[in-house]
Amino acid sequence: MDNSGKEKEAIQLMADADKKIKTSGSFLGGMFGGGPHKVEEACEMYCRAANMFKMAKNWSAAGNAFCKAARLHMQLQNKHDCATSFIDAGNAYKKSDPNEAIKCLNAAIDIYTDMGRFTIAAKHHINIAEIYESELVDIEKAIAHYEQAADYYKGEESNSSANKCLLKVGAYCAQLEQYQRAIEIYEQVGANTMDNPLLKYSAKEYFFKASLCHFIVDELNAKIAVEKYEEMFPAFSDSRECKLLKKLLEAHEEQNCEAFTEAVKDFDSISRLDQWHTSLLLRIKKTIQGDEGDLK
Repeated sequence: MDNSGKEKEAIQLMADADKKIKTSGSFLGGMFGGGPHKVEEACEMYCRAANMFKMAKNWSAAGNAFCKAARLHMQLQNKHDCATSFIDAGNAYKKSDPNEAIKCLNAAIDIYTDMGRFTIAAKHHINIAEIYESELVDIEKAIAHYEQAADYYKGEESNSSANKCLLKVGAYCAQLEQYQRAIEIYEQVGANTMDNPLLKYSAKEYFFKASLCHFIVDELNAKIAVEKYEEMFPAFSDSRECKLLKKLLEAHEEQNCEAFTEAVKDFDSISRLDQWHTSLLLRIKKTIQGDEGDLK
């Protein structure tokens, strides 16, 4: 379907809206009233133009039009509508200019936090984190936004949502070799979930991840940590993850590469290890003398 006509119509609407703004602030506009009314009309026109630009897939123009609408909403003291327009602008810019999208989402977050709407603010911090992850590949900034989202969720007692954000942070911290921070997160989330009947099955996974981070730092630390997790959460002792850790610790102590690889293979044949686990296990294996650096 050809939407080029929509784009022309949108450009005309933008020009008409710009004119309305100019006359609303003019002397005659002030004398005959209708200033705020004209601003409201212009605001509506910008939004209509933005949606036409979206139909024509001109994402930058759509983002720009939504931004103009947002600024007018702010002028009219319509905070909620202003934030919504900034979100619409951010979503349009995501497809053309990730940095501009982040600016718009941050502007909306400022309004939502000012209004005390922390749950919505947290959701948009996650959106920004995802742009940093996939579009801009700036993991440090993604971590900062996931942490901020987790803080806001915790403040609103949305612990499950907070944990999801923290687990993202933990995974990235381990990848960036910030093991102590990763351990703190996995222990915290593990402790939060082990008493919840619906979530306790996941606790063994978090203690497993914390143990692997300990293992990279120091073998003795890992031994002590595993014992601590068994005491805290007795179900951990019977888990395949705990049994694997004990085999790995034994193989590492004996500097036995083959036993280490065999234990990982046995575990992986039943429960597939993802890339995150594999990369950490390889880092541990490399500390064994004479290691050739793979898990095959």
